Amino acid sequence: MLAVATFSAVRSSNRSARIAEAALQEQRRPVLAPSRLEDPKQKILFLGGHWVNASGGHGAVEHLDGTVYLAISLRNVGSGIAVCQGWVVRPGEGSSLNFPTHAPLEEFRLQSRDLYVPAGDIGMWQGALRNPDDPARARVVEEIEAGQQLTVELLYSDQVGRQRTISRFLLVPINETWLASLNRHWYLDWEGPRPESLTVAAGELIYHDYQVAAERRAAMGRESARGGSGGRVDADEQVGPTGA
Repeated sequence: MLAVATFSAVRSSNRSARIAEAALQEQRRPVLAPSRLEDPKQKILFLGGHWVNASGGHGAVEHLDGTVYLAISLRNVGSGIAVCQGWVVRPGEGSSLNFPTHAPLEEFRLQSRDLYVPAGDIGMWQGALRNPDDPARARVVEEIEAGQQLTVELLYSDQVGRQRTISRFLLVPINETWLASLNRHWYLDWEGPRPESLTVAAGELIYHDYQVAAERRAAMGRESARGGSGGRVDADEQVGPTGA
């Protein structure tokens, strides 16, 4: 009986410790998202003296003299300070079907500048592609010139370097600006926020419904076109008195 009581007490103590650890982590967990549209514009300086502007809810994308400048106006909707650690940019739309998971950690480019985003406040991220031999730079330039979307994944942690998180952002060109939107989050040191299998399954279901709806609209359009041409009566075939 003593052994059973001791085992139960130890198990309860371990469970309480895990709950306390989770609660402490949530108190300092950062979660990055695009800033609000009404948030103020931010001026961001790059190495070499180049400035870009990022309005609330937007990013900045510029290709100038062979260098690609990227920036996003951010808001930390979590409860802890976010510290940007690295980033990766991919050409194209970062849907769950195109990119089922985040880029490998070894592909992330380290931040040379400390970028902190306080909890409940705005901040920014910036990165540049300067190496003329960098294949990623060439692909991104092609997408920019074609007016296509860009996918940016940010790796960040809390203020003590833990709770590493990757958030995927989309930069969408609209009326000579780049709207920033959020796609997904991954917790690298803690399971969540959603199981990977469920997220992929949801993406596949949505894409399937999208394809079915598109095919149905196309079929209805073809049917309508056939009905319109078959039922048309030419003016010289009309029946009735002249001038009626």
